[in-house]
Amino acid sequence: MVRGVRGAITVELNTADAIGEASRRLLSAIVDANRIELEQIASVIFSATKDLDAETPALGARQMGWTSIPLFCTQEMEVPDGLARCIRVLIHVNTVKPQDEIRHVYLNGAVVLRPDIAEGG
Repeated sequence: MVRGVRGAITVELNTADAIGEASRRLLSAIVDANRIELEQIASVIFSATKDLDAETPALGARQMGWTSIPLFCTQEMEVPDGLARCIRVLIHVNTVKPQDEIRHVYLNGAVVLRPDIAEGG
């Protein structure tokens, strides 16, 4: 069975280093919270707001050794009053866990996106 694991993080600066660090921090928190092994990950979709264009969030995953996992980056849809400098992720994981055991992780200012399910703060 494939489950989706969601997460998001806000980034202080639009720099390659800040984007990479935020991406690595978010992915590590999601993997830890859900006890995910790399071989369980089917694919990962990242989005970033328009104001984060210094680097792709996927680079952070590659730097963590996620070199054989399909990664895809896209620009987040702009909406009025949308959260600025935000990276979002959807990780597709092969797991037997029921959906209610999946832990979604929202860090920094991104907690406001889903306070009802957010873990991580």
